[in-house]
Amino acid sequence: MADAKVIPFDDDRSRGGAVQRAARRRVPGSRRKGAAEPATVREVQSLSVEETAGDPGSAAEQEPVAERGGDDGGLERRIAAGLSFLRRRLTGDYEVDDFGYDAELTDQVLMSVLRPVYEKYFRVEVKGVENIPSEGGALIVANHSGTLPLDGLMMQVAVHDNHPAGRHLRLLAADLVFVLPVVNELARKLGHTLACAEDAGRLLGQGELVGVMPEGFKGLGKPFGDRYKLQRFGRGGFVSTALRAGTPIIPCSIVGAEEIYPMIGNARTLARLLGFPYFPLTPTFPWLGPLGAVPLPTKWTIQFGEPIPTSGYPEDAAEDPMLMFNLTDQVREEIQHTLYKLLVQRRSVFF
Repeated sequence: MADAKVIPFDDDRSRGGAVQRAARRRVPGSRRKGAAEPATVREVQSLSVEETAGDPGSAAEQEPVAERGGDDGGLERRIAAGLSFLRRRLTGDYEVDDFGYDAELTDQVLMSVLRPVYEKYFRVEVKGVENIPSEGGALIVANHSGTLPLDGLMMQVAVHDNHPAGRHLRLLAADLVFVLPVVNELARKLGHTLACAEDAGRLLGQGELVGVMPEGFKGLGKPFGDRYKLQRFGRGGFVSTALRAGTPIIPCSIVGAEEIYPMIGNARTLARLLGFPYFPLTPTFPWLGPLGAVPLPTKWTIQFGEPIPTSGYPEDAAEDPMLMFNLTDQVREEIQHTLYKLLVQRRSVFF
């Protein structure tokens, strides 16, 4: 049984029409649950007016009713936006790009699912988001850890929710992601694509923000004793792609992901049988069954470093192996140094 292959690559597009833009601005309201039907709200409002008629304080008490009438208009718009979203999904009247990225579904549903985990469970603190350009292509290079790739998803939310331009991060993922049922479809919808130079180059050429974690499975599945020690960054394929596209490289350091599943062992035989690069053994998994798969609620910090420019090099710079090595080592050292700095600053794993 061969191990899973690891590739050594270690728009929000405007939707035409004012109606669609208005619907997207109503996204926050569409996430509310338990909303009453518009007719029911009007009936309650009517009853409130009748009950206060003739009462000494009726004039004063009718004022809040009028305010609720204004809220009812907003509620109707939110319900209409939600129904319009459902209609588009059911009829297929929505757009995806060549990679399968569904911007509307990501904004209105998938980000809403990830956001509570980001905000309430891992309580992610973001630093240096101003180092990410407001437009144009850029390559964000981050460390990888945590047994399961939750760090990539949290980095996506961090960029989207904290960047002034609300940019979307397009992650490059290993081929294993795209052979797993359900995971494959969700990854495509979120904007993930295969970690290869061709796909990365196309996205950067289109002005997209691209994220890559060059450690791959070596970083994701490393033992707990090696936490926050960066593994090899491959052969510098990400540097070559950035040079060819002329886009900056932004180092990103993530602290907190290493401890969510402390990997104390690796059942290699079982991993080979299942076709996985590793099968983790943690203090809780598989001993506690499904409960053991719940990650520990660690406190995360994500810091984006200063961009490393690539536009000043000659056209054939991507063919120079020494330059590839030097730039790769520069990015790796920047991420490692920042990791150590963040570890010294944090008070506790969980607070």
